[in-house]
Amino acid sequence: MSELTINEAKATLEKIKISKPNSQSAQRHDKYIEYRHNCEKIIRSEFEKKGGIITRKSPHYMVIGHSPWLSTWFEDSAYVKIPIEEFDLNTISFTYGDSMPTFSPTINDGKEYRKKLYTYEEIRILIQKYGLPQDWNDDGKYGPERYIEAHIWSDETVNRYRIIP
Repeated sequence: MSELTINEAKATLEKIKISKPNSQSAQRHDKYIEYRHNCEKIIRSEFEKKGGIITRKSPHYMVIGHSPWLSTWFEDSAYVKIPIEEFDLNTISFTYGDSMPTFSPTINDGKEYRKKLYTYEEIRILIQKYGLPQDWNDDGKYGPERYIEAHIWSDETVNRYRIIP
């Protein structure tokens, strides 16, 4: 969706709402696409400030470890495990939790990882301190952070794992 124009993404989301009304994506609010694009501008800007290498307009989204909650979003879901060593670490940024609530102006609970983007070395420190959110908050009882989101700003490694028809 992020690679589409706002109008194309909205049209795609509307098709999903009609064809799969019970899916997680169908529950998105009317301004979701604009919020997503705005969030991506923020994480791009924050990663640039940290000297990150960006070769894509929008990142590929991944998570650290398996998220049982995310697997409920799709019918017949599956996942791919890619070792971190296969990536150029200068092309990956992270948020402790999904980037949308992490940078949301409506979530102000004082947690140290709100409104922050991390490099690989920085996120490792947070993982040592708090663990993986899916291990202690998969149900969302303790806040919106249910996994660590990885933003892959390059196609290089991802393309080796893609199945393109």
